Amino acid sequence: MRFIPTKVHGILDYTVGAILAISPWLFGFNRGGAETWVPFILGAGAILYSLFTNYEWGVSRRIPMPTHLLLDVLSGIVLALSPWIFGFADQVYLPHVIFGILEIVVPLLTRRHPEGFTHITDRQTTAHA
Repeated sequence: MRFIPTKVHGILDYTVGAILAISPWLFGFNRGGAETWVPFILGAGAILYSLFTNYEWGVSRRIPMPTHLLLDVLSGIVLALSPWIFGFADQVYLPHVIFGILEIVVPLLTRRHPEGFTHITDRQTTAHA
């Protein structure tokens, strides 16, 4: 049921990462606390690990695609739960929940390996580190 190509996922990574990072200012919930910094850090982090992912849009290509997808899901869980974890749900929660669910669902629908790429494994990545 994985039908999203990694090439499309990569475009989403950079686009959603950037929107997520600026979302506090874009959607007007910049109050300087966790409600602001959680999406900013997770969005910037997604862009950063995308640069190191072994797929069409990666620059250094050291992180295997399955690891990247796991990072996306974990980030989505943290983001979706952050309003309650950090206690700002009474101020804002909907953007965090929507982006969080998106970050959970899209990786589950994305192919685990880019077409036409040499697949690196976690073991190979560790051996080169």
